[in-house]
Parts: sequence; C-alpha cells; structure tokens
Amino acid sequence: MSENKQYKAESITVLKGLEAVRKRPAMYIGDVGKKGLHHLVWEVVDNSIDEAMAGHCTEIKVELHEGGVISVEDNGRGIPVDIHKEEGKSGLELVMTVLHAGGKFDKDSYKVSGGLHGVGVSVVNALSEWCEAEVHRDNQHYKQEYKIGIAQTPIEKLGTTKKRGTKITFKPDYSVFVDQKYSAEIIKTRLRELSFLNSGIKIIFKTKDEEETFLSDGGLLEFVNYLDKNHTHIFETPIHLKGSKDNIPIEVSLCYNETYNETILSFVNNINTIEGGTHLAGFKTALTRSLNKYATQNNLIKPIKGKTVSFGGEDVREGLTCVISIKVPEPQFEGQTKTKLGNGEIKGICDSFITDGLTTFFEQNPDVAKKIITKAEYAAKAREAAKKARELIRRKSVLDISALPGKLADCSEKDPAQSEIYFVEGDSAGGTAKQGRNRQFQAILPLRGKVINAEKARIDKLLSNNEIQTIITALGTGFGGDGNETEETSVGDFDLSKLRYHKIVLMTDADVDGSHIRTLLLTFLFRKMPKLIEEGHIYIAQPPLYKITKGKKIEYAYTDEQRDLILDKMKSESNATINLSRYKGLGEMTATQLWETTMDPEVRTLLQVTMEDAIKADSVFTRLMGDEVEPRREFIVNKAKFVSNLDL
Repeated sequence: MSENKQYKAESITVLKGLEAVRKRPAMYIGDVGKKGLHHLVWEVVDNSIDEAMAGHCTEIKVELHEGGVISVEDNGRGIPVDIHKEEGKSGLELVMTVLHAGGKFDKDSYKVSGGLHGVGVSVVNALSEWCEAEVHRDNQHYKQEYKIGIAQTPIEKLGTTKKRGTKITFKPDYSVFVDQKYSAEIIKTRLRELSFLNSGIKIIFKTKDEEETFLSDGGLLEFVNYLDKNHTHIFETPIHLKGSKDNIPIEVSLCYNETYNETILSFVNNINTIEGGTHLAGFKTALTRSLNKYATQNNLIKPIKGKTVSFGGEDVREGLTCVISIKVPEPQFEGQTKTKLGNGEIKGICDSFITDGLTTFFEQNPDVAKKIITKAEYAAKAREAAKKARELIRRKSVLDISALPGKLADCSEKDPAQSEIYFVEGDSAGGTAKQGRNRQFQAILPLRGKVINAEKARIDKLLSNNEIQTIITALGTGFGGDGNETEETSVGDFDLSKLRYHKIVLMTDADVDGSHIRTLLLTFLFRKMPKLIEEGHIYIAQPPLYKITKGKKIEYAYTDEQRDLILDKMKSESNATINLSRYKGLGEMTATQLWETTMDPEVRTLLQVTMEDAIKADSVFTRLMGDEVEPRREFIVNKAKFVSNLDL
C-alpha cells in the first residue's frame, strides 16, 4: 500500500494538447501502415514493461480479439485514479486523454522507462475508434470509456477486487490506417524479444486459436542463442558482460558463427533502436580496439611485407551475433518512434565498460580470443581483395553514362526520386519489359541466371560476381564500408546519396526459379545493402498469375481467389467459352500486357520490403540460404501444408 501512496495523481506532470495526433498521426507512430498499426500495441505494452522495470509488475497479457481489438493487461500498481489538483481530472483521464501527461516525467515514479515523452497511451486513445481503461488499485476496480481520445463517462467504481494492475482495451480507428490487420507473428516476435530483455517477466499472448507464454531466465544469453540457433558457432558459450558504468546498467551478449554476416540488435530501455546510436557506436569501437590490442600484445597478427596489420570494424564483426541492452534514465531519442539514441556521453560509457569486460574475458579465455582473431584475420584479407574490386566498380562514375552496364536500359529522367529500376529475370523478359516500359522514368536491368548466394559467400567472392557488379554499378551507391567508428569512408564505400533510382523493383517469374532468384536478390540486399531496405527503396512486383478471356473481354487475376471470382462472374454473364491460361513467366506476356498489369503505376501492385521484423528476416534467410541443411528441411516440411498450385 505504501508504494501506491508514493505514486499518486500529483506524480503526473502535464505539458498539454491532442488534435495534432489525429491530423498528423505519422509524427507520433511512424506511419499509418502496418508499422504504425503495431506501434499502438508497443506503446501500451511498453507502459507495462516500464512497470516491470520499476519492480512492480511480474506478468503482462496481450490478447488479440476478433474485429481487430487489442487488450494489454498487467499486474502493476495501476494508473492513479485520484484527482490531479491543478488539472481537476483524475490521473487516469489525464494519462489517457492529454498529450504529454504521464508519470515518466517524475523521477520518483520511474527511474528508467521507454516512454519519456508522455504521449504513448494518449496517442493510442486518440487513434482508436474506442478505448476502455480498467484499473485495479487499492482493492477497488475502476473503469473509464473513451471514443477517439475523448472520455465518454466519468470513472466508474465497479466494486472491490483482490487484483491489481491496468488493462487497456482498444479498437484502432481503421479509417486512419492503410493496413487494417494485425499480425500475430509480428506481435509474438516483439513479446518474445521483451521476455529476453526482461528475464523473469512472464508475457502471455492470446488469440481465439492460440496461447503462448514467453518467459526467459537466461536473458541476453538466451536471446543470442535464439538468434543464432541455425548457425555453427566457432566457440560454445556466448560472451556475456553485465554490470553498470556511471549508473548506467549495461548488458551485452555475443557469439561468432561460421557465416560472413553480422547481426547486431541494440536496445535502450527495451526499445529496439533499429538505427543504432551512441551505445552501438561505443560497442563497435570497444570490440575493434579490444581485439586489436589483444592480438598485438600476444603477437597473433602477422605483419604483411613488414607492415603492422590491424583489424577494421568489418573484420572483427564478420560472423558476429550480438545483443546490447542499456538502461538510461533520460535517453535522448531521435523522434518519438525512438529508432536512434543521441546521448553523446553514452558512447564513452559503453566503450569503457565493454573494453574492460572484453579485455578481462580475452585474458581469461585465450582459446576463444584466438579463434575470433583467426576469423578476423581471414576477413581482413578478404576485405583487402574486396576493396580493390569495390574501388574499381566505384570508379565507374555515376555521371559517366558510358560506364553503366551495357545491358541496362536506362531512363531519361535524371531525378532519382522520380526514377525506378526493374531487376528482371533473363533476357527474354528483359526484352519485353524494355518494350513495355515508360522510358521517361523506368529503367530495366536484365539479370542472367541466378546471382551468387550472399548468405554463404565472403565479400571478395561477391564482388567478383558479374551480376553483383552489374547491380552495384547500376545503382551507383558503391558497396560496403562502415563509417560508424571513424566517421570516415573511402572510395567505393556505400553512399545512399548516390542512389540513381529511389524505386528498385524485383520482377521475377511466378515459378520456383523466379522465387529463388528473388530470394537470392533479397538476401544480397538484406545482408550487404540494408540501408536500401531501411529507407524503403526495395519493392516486389506482382505480375498476374492468370489471364482469363471471354470473347474480346480480357481480365487478369493475381490470386486464386481473384481467379475464382472472375470466373464466377463471367459464367453468370453468358454461355460463351471462357479461356483460362496460367502465366509461367514474364516472357509469355506481350509488352502491352506487362505494362497494363505489372508496370503501369496507375494499376500495378508493388509490395514494399521493410525491416520491420529484422529478427524474423534474419532467421528466414539463414534457414533458407545458409549452410545447415536440417533447418531448411524443417522449414520446407512445416510450410508444405500451406503450399498450393504446384503445377509450375
């Protein structure tokens, strides 16, 4: 009871305002698509997690109801319901209806939290068709209802209770959102992530068809093992550092596998900082310095031609899987969606803590240190070879049109924002696309055969591949490089500002080979040019699967469901003969048909590739494209029941 006395309505500080949320929702939740829709859930869940971090909550339940309704319930202290003296409203109503009102501004209520702007649950309420808040507090059960952010009833006292905590139930206003369906998989992935980051906290996810509980005792050690479960490790147990520096709790877990890719996830107060920030920069600097120092002191790096060799950041992170999590009392994020940490002092704090921890670990575990250094040494040699190839590619100036790939059919538009390029499978489909395109703004790049698998190839092998070279040259961005540690880049390094087309469209056949080529391309882009995906430049074309003709009438179906609807409609119109043909390749279409169905911006459907679920994407690419056969076999077996239309 004493803890509730400390956390009262007076703890809630009001800064003021709510109309702006309805007018510009993307400012508060990122966008009004799938990402924004799920962000509503994260805002409410983060409040419950903050209660857990403050030591007042042990269980969180998230339920996806029919009709797109979501509820989030915890067993924390419960939002205060007493009247705020200055505002004349209950603490609950202030938190739910006033922007910049919350307990996170009061340091006594929450030492550390993810939501420091006080906009979270009020934004959710503002963007909901209806919302309902229930509070179990001081042995009483309270309830208040809202519509589009406005309280519809005073707080009702429903009776006595032995429970405690808060339950928020809401139905998003689907007139605001483009994407109108929640993904159970996306929600489960985030809840699993939170369970790793907050060991000992039980998180339950429930729908009408399933219930799953997430509870981790191992924390980040368990998290890294989960991320890396489909890889072969170069040493058995992940490195685990946990402690604090200058009152900043820091936890890092990392391991190395036999691949050539890096996977680093960074978190601040449980928020996934997908764009990194100062904590990640500190980790990278510490890792590079620590390994170089240990290797030099123990004569583990062989000089080349009498010159001392040192590892670059890319070398020491080849094959790395790492999770870093820090808790910052007053984090400075770039924007409300919190994708990048900006606190300048955190870089030095993380750098110092991790350097000390790794130095001690390497001294105590010389065998592990030697294995990492050996892997980094091979990576350094490959990097030097790749650097020459990269520079060669980059020297083909973007301004020099003659230097562009010969098979590229470029567009006449010079503004990258208005230009798009299609990666097309084979010369036949490429020829059709060249004839059907709008030459003003659409470029066509035919790709011959299957590109090299970026999941299994080292960087120097990738850059020696003709198709990869062609792609890099056509895009104009260069390749590789990392300016996070030194803030310096060299000739050939990836530079997003040099991108020649802001829409990159993968257009492959709707068959097994086409799917494989698309997956190879996505693997390369995800592993080696992730910025293109992060910035929303990658799209997948959706050519029709069927052509349906009846007399002079022609219709196209993009799914089996569409096909059936069109057939039913045509059958009801007359008894004329209906011809149904299945497209097995883009080359079967005429240039006009390809334009009308797949390339015309007025009618086409493009699927944008996003980094929303990087953990899941990483796992899928590893299973499908990696060295391990068993995970791939397991994936195929598990998904086989969902496959139809095998007449490819």
